[in-house]
This record gives sequence, C-alpha cells and structure tokens, in this order.
Amino acid sequence: MSQSCSDCFSDLLCGEDSSIIFSVDLYSSDLESRPPDFDESIAALLEEERDLAGIDSHSSHHQSIDASARAESVAWILKVQRYYGFQPLTAYLSVNYFDRFLYFHHLPKMNGWPIQLLSVACLSLAAKMEELLVPSLLDLQVEGAKFIFEPRNIQRMELLVLRVLDWRLRSISPFCYLSYFTYKIDPTGIYTGFLTSRAKEIILSTLQEKSLLEYRPSCTAAASILCAANDLPKFSYITVQDAESWCDGLHKVRK
Repeated sequence: MSQSCSDCFSDLLCGEDSSIIFSVDLYSSDLESRPPDFDESIAALLEEERDLAGIDSHSSHHQSIDASARAESVAWILKVQRYYGFQPLTAYLSVNYFDRFLYFHHLPKMNGWPIQLLSVACLSLAAKMEELLVPSLLDLQVEGAKFIFEPRNIQRMELLVLRVLDWRLRSISPFCYLSYFTYKIDPTGIYTGFLTSRAKEIILSTLQEKSLLEYRPSCTAAASILCAANDLPKFSYITVQDAESWCDGLHKVRK
C-alpha cells in the first residue's frame, strides 16, 4: 500500500552559487561516437576518473549501508530503467549518485522511505542528464514503489543530492571505455555490436553486487569486455594480462 510523505527533510536548501552549475566540466559519457584510436583521450580519462568522482579512499565520512537495502534500491532503479527503456548509462549514473551521496552524507534512517526517496531523486537527476523524454516525478514512481512522494519533496531531495555531490553529475563511467576496449579485441569491427551490447548487460548486472565506488570505471569496463569476449570462442584466449596492455594506467586494482 502506497504511503504519502509530506515533510521529509528540513535542511534541503542549496547554497551553491549558480555559476558552479555552468563551471562543471562536461565529459563525454560515451566514446562510441569517437574513433577508436583516441589513446590520449583514454589516457586522460584514466588519469581523471577518480578525481571526477570526488572520492577519497581515506575519508572518514563514509556511511555504511546494509547490503540488502542497497540491493533493493538498485533493483528498483533497474526495473524503472527497463520499464521506460532508459539508456544503461542512466541506470549507472543513478546508482553512482546514490553511492556517492551515502559516502558523504548521513541519512536519518538507512531503510524505509528515506532510502527510497534518495533512489527516486537520483534516478530523476540521471534521467534529466541523459534522456530526451523524462517522465513526471509521479510517473517515475512505478515498479513496486512502496512509498509515493509528492513532487515537491523529490525536488527538495534532488537539491540536497546536488549539494552533496557539488553539482558534479557528469561522471566518467565504464561506458566511456567500451568502444576503445572492443577495438583492442576486434579491430575489424565485426563483433563490435555483440561485445558492446553484452558488456553493457554485464555492467548493469553487477550494479547490485558492489558499490560503484570500490572499483574504477576503467576496470569495470575492461572486466565486462573480457567476460563478453569469453562468450565467443574466437576470443577465449584473451586474459586479464592482455587487458592490462591495452593502455597505460589500466590495472586490476581498486580505487
């Protein structure tokens, strides 16, 4: 049974100057439209992917979240992504915002309506970033949502998320690397469609398992391409060691 939440937070005002919004660096969310020989671009992404997320592995602000609560939130985001046919990147960014927010900000409750309100707000922001057609805030709350929030409360939560993330919504994602890594495996381009599509499926399937903050996007991309390649006998010989040679700075390490 759906429940309305009329007054969720009292401190969701955003104090950022509007100039911050326009000074954000806009990184391409997908390099598939670029030629596969952009070695310098890939090197720049590898260098900056951690800094762009704004995560310090030694930070003491990290708020732990129960794995089952996170998995439930991510599962809901993925259901809505499939329901509306959103791009895989939209789902990825939603979870990215979700994890980054909880890394830096404390919620009053780590289950129930606060977590779902955060999930709705993160999905809404990601959809606004990547989708041409975005459902209304009420229509976005589908696929088994346990609570139904008023649009004004979701908007206030969006402002809090923006403030906590310092308005940095254009995050480097594994999808930025797929075309490049696919080319390293198959320069002919014959299997590009399959490898890229399968890698995207693998990336989405792993969102519920671990926090996105634990691994660099490049490592996630390389692992997904390797798994996709192993589905084809032609590329079954490719190993992790081969992947590490694709470009400088790509290592099988956590952040």
